[in-house]
Amino acid sequence: MTPLLQITLDGQPKGKGRPRFSRASGRAFTPAATRSYEAALRYAAQEEQGEASPLTGPLRVEIEARMPVPASWPKKRREDALANRTAAVGKPDIDNLMKTIDALNGVVWVDDAQVASATVFKVFSDKPALHIRVYDWRAPLQQPATGASNGFFA
Repeated sequence: MTPLLQITLDGQPKGKGRPRFSRASGRAFTPAATRSYEAALRYAAQEEQGEASPLTGPLRVEIEARMPVPASWPKKRREDALANRTAAVGKPDIDNLMKTIDALNGVVWVDDAQVASATVFKVFSDKPALHIRVYDWRAPLQQPATGASNGFFA
């Protein structure tokens, strides 16, 4: 099934950071690194969306976080990671990756409350990136990817 929209943000995927609190006033604020990453994601979405209005109605979202293989890993372990024989566990957490879609409010959709279903997964890749596909909620589900080389995003 063809997605309504596909967004790619190259570089290491980052999850939404925890809110920080000012000592002086006690007010909560979003960390600068999170604001910067969300701004880049929003810009990538605007480039894909163009002049089109935000989507309406229930949506399904697929998020694939292609994580870099740690440089310190030996060759064999690196090969296993890139062949999807090693799970991409560690930071960022899946739930924090999911929270980054808040940046797409008002651009891709009116509000992220429209997302009725979501799939989020991490794989190792030699080309780190965050890939987001947006489907009509009624679109048939695809089989989960077995690795970055043959996953949802070629």
